[in-house]
Amino acid sequence: MKDKVGILSLGCPRNLVDSENILSRLNLKGYPIVDMAQADIGIVNTCAFIEDAKRESIEAILDLIELKKKKGLKKIIVYGCLTQRYKDALRRELPEVDAFLGRVSLNHSLDSYSLTPRHYAYLKICEGCLNNCSYCVIPKIKGGFTSLDMSSLRKKVHKFNRQGISELNIIGQDITGYGLDLYKELKICALLKDILKHAPKIGWVRLLYLYPSRITDELIHIIADEPKVCKYVDLPIQHINDRILKLMHRQTLKKDILKLIEKIRKRIPQVALRTSVIVGFPSEEDSEFQELLSFIQEIKFERLGAFIYSREEGTPAFQLAGQIPKNTKIARFNAVMSTQQRISQEVNQQFLGQVLDVLIDEKEDGHPSTSLRTALSERSESNGRYLGRSQYDAPEVDGLVYVSSKEALQPGDFVKVKITDTLEYDLVGEVE
Repeated sequence: MKDKVGILSLGCPRNLVDSENILSRLNLKGYPIVDMAQADIGIVNTCAFIEDAKRESIEAILDLIELKKKKGLKKIIVYGCLTQRYKDALRRELPEVDAFLGRVSLNHSLDSYSLTPRHYAYLKICEGCLNNCSYCVIPKIKGGFTSLDMSSLRKKVHKFNRQGISELNIIGQDITGYGLDLYKELKICALLKDILKHAPKIGWVRLLYLYPSRITDELIHIIADEPKVCKYVDLPIQHINDRILKLMHRQTLKKDILKLIEKIRKRIPQVALRTSVIVGFPSEEDSEFQELLSFIQEIKFERLGAFIYSREEGTPAFQLAGQIPKNTKIARFNAVMSTQQRISQEVNQQFLGQVLDVLIDEKEDGHPSTSLRTALSERSESNGRYLGRSQYDAPEVDGLVYVSSKEALQPGDFVKVKITDTLEYDLVGEVE
């Protein structure tokens, strides 16, 4: 029997898809896939997007090295972004690792070893990026922008349709650029229409990472009008000050972002806007940060993630003057997150008393927090408790709906839930 293989997949869902492809190839060759504790071969699929991700990847490798020293592993293989950037240095510093492998190519095969729960999946439609933002290492790690052809994607979608998954998440570094390399025009709308036409058994379809300058009126109309498409627009803006946006090599200015947000909210009244921002970019002045903070307070994004600028070698921003002190960056990050926490609580309170469609992810077996116990009624405490999500929440990155139900529920079930209480980032409700 061949050696048993375990994997640690770090970073974003795009990395998770790469890990699924790696395991698929190994599984087809007869290697059993097991938890790391039972593995003979340990694989780490690394992330190296920012400093924290690099640190997490190194720590994961060191953990496997310790496991190998204790005879728990025969071999260690390190894949992915960290290796793509630092292969020679890693080989020198980590001789205990048996192989370092870099970029994972797009997979045209229908075979995949799923690492997600059975009721949802990620469909990666492109690799690499064409935006060349000054702070970002993705073009160096992933190479040029590459779309997977529509016929291959259609076959994958047909497979998900046969499985009857409840949610399909369409991902890529920039899915709005889909098709530019292969077809010389934007094809995300055509792909989305094709998915909706040929996959009637799939429940929700969610779009993740939409570059602002390539969000077309047609795409907005599809999100607004198609019942299966989540009313969720993932719109990373990174900043709002024009000088900083230009230094970041972004393709939008403040007026463009404001116009786009107004258009989206007018056309999709129930939309959840998700964005990400970077604080502490080189030379960011206090007034420019305050402009960003005021903008966040004014727009009230339903979902927001913030990143502390990470100075990455090989990027144009690495050489910029005016690098911001660490303490200042942390203070600005905390100010953004504190502001967003209040906004999120305000947004959630608007759902009180409403009935939402909720996708059940799992049974809630742990002990609820004090705030959650307070939110749960005596009746709901005696019912089964489940963790779910509304269409306004992507897996792993957004909030939850804590659901109580008299009837037993299964992961992948869609249920009508009346919201009975709200928390800072999550909702609490009972099945109608």
